[in-house]
Amino acid sequence: MPWLFLLLAIAAFAISMSTTSMALAVVCVLAALVFLAIWVLSLLAQRVGTRSRDDTMMIDPQELRRLREEAEARRAAAAAATLGDRDVAR
Repeated sequence: MPWLFLLLAIAAFAISMSTTSMALAVVCVLAALVFLAIWVLSLLAQRVGTRSRDDTMMIDPQELRRLREEAEARRAAAAAATLGDRDVAR
């Protein structure tokens, strides 16, 4: 679908170059600019849409809580091991 806007922009620009009416040329150039902007924005929207994450892959609150508890337990174990190394060094 985005390529349709590019084709419309090219056609409007071609018409503006071949017409003898100044009013029609201005209208066609403005239409070409609008179609070109719509083409760029639709390409960007399409790219963002393909790179967005799936909502089903998001972590639920229970899983997040479990991961936090695991990380906290690892930090506590690392802190206890560091304290144990200090006691051995004395």
